[in-house]
Amino acid sequence: MTVFDRYILKEWLKILGLIMCATMGLLLIQALYDDFRDLIDMKVNTGDILIYFGTKLPSYTPVVLPTSLLLSLLFVLSKLHRSNEITAMRSAGLNVFSATRSLWLASIVFCGLSLLLNARIVPWSIEASQSLKDGFEYREEARKAAPRGILGLKTGVTFDNHRMGRMWYINRYSRFSEKAYGVTVSELDKDRRERTRILASEAHYDPVAKAWAFSSGRELWFEVESGEIIRSVVFEHKVMPHFNEDPTLMLLIDRAPAELSLFELERIVKYFAMEANPKVMAYAVRYYSVLADSLLPLIILAIAIPFAVSGVRVSPTVGVSKSIGLFFAYYLLNALATNLGGNGFMDPLWAAWLTNIAFIGAATFFFGRMR
Repeated sequence: MTVFDRYILKEWLKILGLIMCATMGLLLIQALYDDFRDLIDMKVNTGDILIYFGTKLPSYTPVVLPTSLLLSLLFVLSKLHRSNEITAMRSAGLNVFSATRSLWLASIVFCGLSLLLNARIVPWSIEASQSLKDGFEYREEARKAAPRGILGLKTGVTFDNHRMGRMWYINRYSRFSEKAYGVTVSELDKDRRERTRILASEAHYDPVAKAWAFSSGRELWFEVESGEIIRSVVFEHKVMPHFNEDPTLMLLIDRAPAELSLFELERIVKYFAMEANPKVMAYAVRYYSVLADSLLPLIILAIAIPFAVSGVRVSPTVGVSKSIGLFFAYYLLNALATNLGGNGFMDPLWAAWLTNIAFIGAATFFFGRMR
């Protein structure tokens, strides 16, 4: 790297660090405002509070990193433009791309970092911080002599296994005891008409046998044409060997797509690949978006350079305003495409990549106009 490469990279990273710290600090203050009173009410000690907020901090990076990259790039490039360093550089025979090659290399590194953050670290941060908070709640419930079996409850779990023709509803699922409470399972025919129904007060999944066992319940048989009950049998314990739905998958489909890792999203998308399940569309869009959004640092740099280092007759403020406007247009178009893809109006793959393809084309056009 030349002296100029090291100089511009150092100036950029310095401003990037300052902006990221300031933005993270503001978001942390908001998190303290939202959660601190609840943690105190649960009698959480200082060490656990620090661990909780330290775990939650990485979840803010999808918001902080793109904004910080754009603002720091605009600041540094505009500063070079105002001090005529860009003009001197071009007078020495260097083009803009050669002069900013250190920024391009750094942006490629940030692309990899963005993929890692979106695919693994951010979902881990969201899940781990929520698990910590749930753990604090469990501990407080345990102090109040709450039964261990009802700790860590997930309420209202639904799962439509269209492939096997089964519809599940679980009133409460305890992640602590791995038991389901208030379970209803309906078996449907090919026309989605109910054939049988199991009602049980408790159920649990045996991962070795890959089967569900139900306790204290009733099994109903229906006349599919009329929907009338034709048989009813009470049971104390009943094992259904062909009920092989994995509860971990059932709980995944009930979580927001942004809270899942790349591998969890891939598991959902592959499992429902052969089904026209509209609920899965949002997970498919998120899965492809994790891959597509890894190019965002390069897109931001490609947007910032043509406007921040525009001709000497143009005020840097004008270029900065245009690039910020394009940045917001990117997010608006991306949100629109994500919404269309999540609701089935657009193929998930196109919904994830459309905005990036459009702005790569726009960046190529603006670079082509630079002299």
